[in-house]
Amino acid sequence: MLNQIKALATDLAPRLIEIRRHIHAHPELSGQEYQTAAYVAGVLSSCGLHVTEAVGKIGVVGELKGKSNSPKWLAIRTDMDALPIKEMTALDYASRQPGIMHACGHDVHTTVGLGTAMVLSQLDEPLAGHVRFLFQPAEEIAQGANWMVADNVMQDVAAILGVHVFPSIPAGCVGIRQGALTAAADDLELIIMGESGHGARPHEAKDAIWIAAQVITTLQQAISRTHNPLRPVVLTIGQIVGGRAPNVIADQVKLLGTVRSLHPDTHDSLPNWIENIVANVCQMYGARYEMSYRRGVPSVQNDPKMTQLVAESAAEAWGKDSIIMLSEPSLGAEDFSVYLNHAPGMMFRLGVGHKEQPNYPLHHPKFEIDESAIITGVVTLAYSAYKYWQK
Repeated sequence: MLNQIKALATDLAPRLIEIRRHIHAHPELSGQEYQTAAYVAGVLSSCGLHVTEAVGKIGVVGELKGKSNSPKWLAIRTDMDALPIKEMTALDYASRQPGIMHACGHDVHTTVGLGTAMVLSQLDEPLAGHVRFLFQPAEEIAQGANWMVADNVMQDVAAILGVHVFPSIPAGCVGIRQGALTAAADDLELIIMGESGHGARPHEAKDAIWIAAQVITTLQQAISRTHNPLRPVVLTIGQIVGGRAPNVIADQVKLLGTVRSLHPDTHDSLPNWIENIVANVCQMYGARYEMSYRRGVPSVQNDPKMTQLVAESAAEAWGKDSIIMLSEPSLGAEDFSVYLNHAPGMMFRLGVGHKEQPNYPLHHPKFEIDESAIITGVVTLAYSAYKYWQK
């Protein structure tokens, strides 16, 4: 079966590159993937899959029935949205939408998902079980997975697979990691409220800027002294808004930031931990505060059995030397984790790096891939799906 999957993928390679370049040239922002979704639905329908549109607002679901009488499904999830970045690659198929670019590889993810559906639908014998393909919108704003789940895409799903490109891994290789792959990502907003006064008489005021600085410093120092260093936390204040004039002491400052963590218990404890520190600092200097903590997506935790399945499938397809065991997780976030609240699953890293030219990181305006990686992704997913149902 592996030989047939590889042969089908190889025959489809020109078509898949054409698909990827079309999607790359026509990127759409999160929550606006209407043309991409219509294009995806058309390709899936041409493969004979049962297609449902407008799932999760703009998402698409394609279902491929196997021989089994079981109601259970294996899900394969890919995402479709682009980023508000001006492309600077000078490619013939560069973005035609000013200020929008597939700088995170979701054009590749969508193409790999479509290619996997095309291959599995053309096998000589139907799969032993059913596969549900989820084409998700709005991953970049960490909303799309929740939209899809709310529309019951995980009903009767026994397990789920996902893929994400990785430019630091060369094309032809697959990155594997069991357990934590990405971080939980939350949003933090703090408003520090003091009392305004003349810049020359600070003792008559309560300087919200200075107090906000004490809050930031205390939070950063407390991370290294009160949290287990083997369960990392990153707290970044990325925006500070406050003050009216150079000679007026500010009475209010807004702090906006992101909070990243890997361990579920740590993730649960962070809101109270942050608020206790902010409350103590503000009390010390006579200020007040308001805090808004929005939980984002949890950490992607790769299931051991599903990780082993993908690792074995990739090793059989491409050789053991093509498997890269990732020693460290990423503190980036991925809303694939939302699906893992409903079924065990695994996301692997697809190497897309060039061997003889610079590889720009994700979210860079010059990000580009080695397109041979598309076939690596398709075969790895398709063969993993086959082996899952064989077992």
